[in-house]
Amino acid sequence: MSKAVIEHAEASETFNKDEPYVDWHDETLWFVRKKRDISSKLLPEWEELRETASQIKNYVLSHMDDLLEAFEKNAKANGIHVHWAVDAKEHNEIVLAILKQHKVERMVKSKSMLTEECHMNEFLIQNGIDVIDTDLGERIVQLRQEPPSHIVLPAIHLKKKDIGDLFHEHLGTDAGATDPQYLTEAARQHLRDKFLTRRAALTGVNFAVAETGGFVVCTNEGNADMGAHLAEVHIASMGFEKIIPLQSHLGVFLRLLARSATGQPVTTYSSHFKKPRDGQEMHLVIVDNGRSTQLGRADFRNSLKCIRCGACMNTCPVYRRSGGHSYHNAVAGPIGSILAPNLDMTKNADLPFASTLCGSCSNVCPVKIDIHDQLYKWRQVLVKGGHVPQAKEIGVKAMSMVLSQPRFYQWSGRLGRSVMRTLPFMVNNSLNPWFKQREMPEPPKESFRDWFVRNRK
Repeated sequence: MSKAVIEHAEASETFNKDEPYVDWHDETLWFVRKKRDISSKLLPEWEELRETASQIKNYVLSHMDDLLEAFEKNAKANGIHVHWAVDAKEHNEIVLAILKQHKVERMVKSKSMLTEECHMNEFLIQNGIDVIDTDLGERIVQLRQEPPSHIVLPAIHLKKKDIGDLFHEHLGTDAGATDPQYLTEAARQHLRDKFLTRRAALTGVNFAVAETGGFVVCTNEGNADMGAHLAEVHIASMGFEKIIPLQSHLGVFLRLLARSATGQPVTTYSSHFKKPRDGQEMHLVIVDNGRSTQLGRADFRNSLKCIRCGACMNTCPVYRRSGGHSYHNAVAGPIGSILAPNLDMTKNADLPFASTLCGSCSNVCPVKIDIHDQLYKWRQVLVKGGHVPQAKEIGVKAMSMVLSQPRFYQWSGRLGRSVMRTLPFMVNNSLNPWFKQREMPEPPKESFRDWFVRNRK
């Protein structure tokens, strides 16, 4: 039985009750954003790289069928078993069938946002498979029985004390311990046994190369390599948009990915997989799960360019002050807010409104996705389709009427200023969402237009 979805605004309100914590979360992510800026400015060709990556992805979106067929042909020639999944359900069933075929009941898994999207862990566990996430952040949130809050930094919402308490409960570390080196060593020892005793490993796919039939997995901890190289069965899960045409194109994307994500010059481990080693089976599951629909939406197809760097989250003022879990979706933040409505408009209708439309997300995107434009366009689609609450629909229509009539707009402004000045309790109350989190500004004596008309000479 699925849990009821709490809309972003309500979840954000809960998140914001602890103001010092919210300030810390905001500053931590902004620190990562600043690292990205410093790293990108060290490359004179940074904007040329972004444009090149964007154009490569444009080509991919227009030649998706040919590239995927070429990739499948070359991957099979390399000895990889290729599977196609139309949706999350089929993906999960394929993975389970492979594990059952090999009589595997325990599996290690590296970070994969696609498997989060498919809710694979829950499915496998319900079917008797013990799944252990081996990325440190993913293992932390798995022990807490919660989803990741960020696609690159899964446990960014937690402080050292939170992790110390968690490891004391589950790994037997000293009570009150918060030293990162001590806690990391405890996690390393905990996971080492899992790597050595699991016969199957699952990884994600960052880039799949049509020219060679190989794929690349990027990690900072080497956990994907540990799992894949020790396991008898390596399963890789891939959204079909991860395809790129040529091996030489990897140089463009690998230079952009880590700098955009964390400010690093390159990901610590960029592991290339082309064929199974002797005695190993390698399976690749290529997943649609709504991507074909998104590809067919002219206004939204560019969202499939995403390389999952998380830069848009790190810069977004709404994400930084509302937390990843408030987005109730596998992929949070600005990019998640334009991907999620494609999967379920009714369930995710609130997410495109969780934005200031400031455009910072589009400015930092390494592949130049027009994120803020798509957020605005999704709002129009959702309102016209009746997927938003009636109160919001009425409000949008009322504002449309006011903003489309200059005289009415001027009169409304004067009335609003007058009410704020003479009857402040009319706006300074809990019925005004703005007042819940901020003080209302002092009303100006006149509008900018009135000032401009009076001073234009």
